[in-house]
Amino acid sequence: MWLDNITRELLNNGTLRRYYEQLSVTGLTSNPTIFDQAIRNTDAYDEAIRYKTKEGKSGDVLFFELAIEDLTRAAAVFRRTYEASEGIDGWVSLELSPLLANDTEATIQAAKRLHAQAQCPNLFIKIPGNAAGVPAIEEAIFAGIPINVTLLFSRRQYLAAADAYRRGIQRRIAAGLDPKVNSVASIFVSRWDKAVAGKVPSALNNCLGLAVSRQIYRSYREHIATEEAQTFKRTGAFSQRLLWASTSSKDPQLAETYYVEALMAPNTISTMSEKTLGALAERNRLNDVMEEDGGDAEAILTQFSQVGVDIEELATQLQLEGVQSFSKSWGKLLAVIADKSGVRPA
Repeated sequence: MWLDNITRELLNNGTLRRYYEQLSVTGLTSNPTIFDQAIRNTDAYDEAIRYKTKEGKSGDVLFFELAIEDLTRAAAVFRRTYEASEGIDGWVSLELSPLLANDTEATIQAAKRLHAQAQCPNLFIKIPGNAAGVPAIEEAIFAGIPINVTLLFSRRQYLAAADAYRRGIQRRIAAGLDPKVNSVASIFVSRWDKAVAGKVPSALNNCLGLAVSRQIYRSYREHIATEEAQTFKRTGAFSQRLLWASTSSKDPQLAETYYVEALMAPNTISTMSEKTLGALAERNRLNDVMEEDGGDAEAILTQFSQVGVDIEELATQLQLEGVQSFSKSWGKLLAVIADKSGVRPA
């Protein structure tokens, strides 16, 4: 279980350490929306913003210093798990500027720069799994940068990200480099159901996100069982794990833990909000793990197709909307930093 949040208050008041020690949280993720809310809604960053402004820093340079400070502190909380799991668990994630999402070369250079700046062994750089991001993922992995592939929605998008990871590791092996470069593939779940809410028969409400996720999980299990995957394992390379993202319930009629409980499975990660984490902690009994063959996923997806839902078309739309949403948050984030520093962005 990873937390889908970070704030300086969580670090300063010991809440994150309590989540780690008492609720089995072993990592976290961040994105522009999370940091916008953290900086906007508290004064925990104000002094640091003023100090960095006096040093002549502003905009994204100032932001990434703040973010890396937070994330390296969080990474230290999880370092024991990172070391005990030999690099499999215990990670934190930093997202690149979403304004780079359609620029492959700029994404590669930013990933290299921020990875070097952080100097943190258990920090992922987040790159979207869109058309421009896929070749950037391969290059970043080849360069030895751990990558969290974000904004994945469909099986096709997941497989493209998995192939990019594989190619990057293959190139490292061919070049005589260490193949131990970790990666996770982040599958966004609940946004599917929000997208079709009110547009499908009631019997299909809140079924699409889980069906797509189960279909992807089946492909993941098939992939790690291949001879090529086993060969990779023998070289010491990691297996790119699945991460379930966007797991908070958007429908007030659903249990807060609806998605998290349905997607429990070995070698996967669930990121969740503090609200979902709290609800999960109160549960006396959890459901069984997900079926490796995807269960009834294909049958349910067929039903959605029959009522006019084009999965791949919608996946492309959701990925584009994800980039746009993060870009909007990015603008708000830089604006609030500028307000607090007294320097408006150019």
